[in-house]
Amino acid sequence: MGDSRQLNVLFASSEVVPFVKTGGLADVAGSLPRALKDAGCNVSVIMPKYSRIPDEYKYNMQHICEFYVPLSWRNVWCGIDKLAYNGVDIYFVDNEGYFKRDGIYGYFDDGERFAFFSKAILECLQYVPELNNIDILHCNDWQTALAPVFLCEFYHGVGNYDNIKTVFTVHNAKFQGQFSNRMLNDVLGLGGIPAAADQLYCDRDSINFMKGALCYADRLTTVSPTYACELQMPFYGEGLDGIFRRRSNVLSGILNGIDTQAWNPSSDSQIAAYYSIYDMSGKAECKRALQEELGLRQDPLRPLVAMVGRLTEQKGIGLVRYAMDYLMSRSVQIAVLGTGDKDLEDSFKYFDWKYGDMMSARITFDSALSHRMYAGADLFLMPSEFEPCGLSQMIAMRYGTLPVVRETGGLKDTVKPYNKYTGEGTGFSFANINGDEMVGALMDACEVFWTDQDAWKKLQYQAMTQDFSWRRAANDYVGLYHSLHPEV
Repeated sequence: MGDSRQLNVLFASSEVVPFVKTGGLADVAGSLPRALKDAGCNVSVIMPKYSRIPDEYKYNMQHICEFYVPLSWRNVWCGIDKLAYNGVDIYFVDNEGYFKRDGIYGYFDDGERFAFFSKAILECLQYVPELNNIDILHCNDWQTALAPVFLCEFYHGVGNYDNIKTVFTVHNAKFQGQFSNRMLNDVLGLGGIPAAADQLYCDRDSINFMKGALCYADRLTTVSPTYACELQMPFYGEGLDGIFRRRSNVLSGILNGIDTQAWNPSSDSQIAAYYSIYDMSGKAECKRALQEELGLRQDPLRPLVAMVGRLTEQKGIGLVRYAMDYLMSRSVQIAVLGTGDKDLEDSFKYFDWKYGDMMSARITFDSALSHRMYAGADLFLMPSEFEPCGLSQMIAMRYGTLPVVRETGGLKDTVKPYNKYTGEGTGFSFANINGDEMVGALMDACEVFWTDQDAWKKLQYQAMTQDFSWRRAANDYVGLYHSLHPEV
């Protein structure tokens, strides 16, 4: 590995914190590039210029250039704006016809909108001098998945494009970008290239953007080592498991990180009392204050179990609904925060009414309350059916709140199950999508809480000292980048 210059990385994402967020991808795109820069890369980020981006950022953008993007038979205007944020240059792809809308996704022309974005990423490299010598184009999820396809089919032999190696990260294989095959000719201009058409088709009438990237990218990654294995199985692979198996030699799982400054019990201004691994006394006050805020019985001896996130079957919420009556009979307090499927929301509203000061359901999005729940709870329940990475279990451990998880994806990679003989572990886990198994794991955790506080404190210490920083993930990505460009 040489050190004559920095690797030039362009990180492409459809959403980036703090500009626009609908899910975890935005958190990754907001944090990982900064960590990559700290690890020695020259990193820029590119995303669409949505109308929903707050004005405070729009007002400070600098207009760089404008050009036309070829999309099959049409040429579409594109502007590029730039903003330096937290030491990283963010480039915004501007086209009001595609991006001046109330929402981000869910429109009839999403296929064309993000085909334009993928093509604009490549076109702008000719017009923005700072992006002229990109080594690594790192694409994320289906919204940028056509960029590796376009790069291979339209830009081979042009300028510095042959130097570019592509990395494609799958954050959730459930969302693939499937559209009518009419787009092949009418929008993508790939209908006359049999190899491209063949690799984009997912059935007779549809094409699949993600499938294109999985076939064309130089390296594939996903957000945890276990999920990288699971994607090669039919149950998790969402119809693409055959491709993941075929390309397993270039597939790796790199665990996401969390913002360890934002999630820090020793400096979190949104919790009732500060605490740390050296002085845990503040956690008891956080629990008391949370019980008071949620209308729960203020009893330090009752284990308080928190759940924060989407109320969907994928998150295993159906298992919790199944087990609720039993858990309430065992003097366990449960606090739920989140929104999701209406039938699940209604169930937890009912449990809130039925069980009074033993159960609280806040069916809303409340970032500040989530901090107080991570800090005030004893246990964090996350029984997901599948979980590519998951951030909540890592955040919970940061606050000494022990996770109870199903052994899948990133949950399996981050939570080390308690061993009662050695005392090792950082939480509790169960294997199958089964409500009784979940109850068993949760009651095992409660048993330790009730009967062995020394073991409990050791588990808290081990959980709180885990390294979930982005620095670890960034070093793994830098190693991957250098494997593609060993001369740098």
